[in-house]
Amino acid sequence: MARVLERGDVGAARERLSHLCARDPRGLDARDLSRAVVESVAENTSDASIAPLVWGAVAGIPGLLMYRAVNTLDAMVGYRSPRYERFGWAAARLDDVANWVPARVTGGLVALCSGREAWRVLRRDGARHPSPNAGRCEAAFAGALGVRLGGANAYGGRVERRPEMGDGRAPEVRDIRRAVRLSAAVTFAAAVVVWSVR
Repeated sequence: MARVLERGDVGAARERLSHLCARDPRGLDARDLSRAVVESVAENTSDASIAPLVWGAVAGIPGLLMYRAVNTLDAMVGYRSPRYERFGWAAARLDDVANWVPARVTGGLVALCSGREAWRVLRRDGARHPSPNAGRCEAAFAGALGVRLGGANAYGGRVERRPEMGDGRAPEVRDIRRAVRLSAAVTFAAAVVVWSVR
């Protein structure tokens, strides 16, 4: 995404956004796309990196497999839609429970890797997000990167207004690479912690 947006190809970036999140990319400009990517990197740092490490450390291979099954089920049917209302609700709540500790570990590690501002924004804004877990990650990333995340997002024809997190400027294309580097540092720190505890 960063490379595509650096070339100025907003159309191609809109097409690729569906690989990262369920947000409707129509009408998004480079800044909106950058915000969507940074938010996705923040949440996926927990979901795809830290949570598997935590569950693997706590319960071994069975814990890791259980977590991946729950996370995949949530990704497939955990949306609020008439089609998946009951089953999707249960999948989403189970995913919330499975990610509760990893999201907080992620937020703490972001602050540890990047400093006081990440911790301040995490503590102030982390609970403002509608998700009990994504807000912790996004708020910490917002503070660490000095950007403002949150705002209006379109999903399936409806607009969802989320509280803003962070005090900085709107994310720019360059912040995508910064978010990816921060995610890698947090994942490395988590792996070191897990390795040293085992």
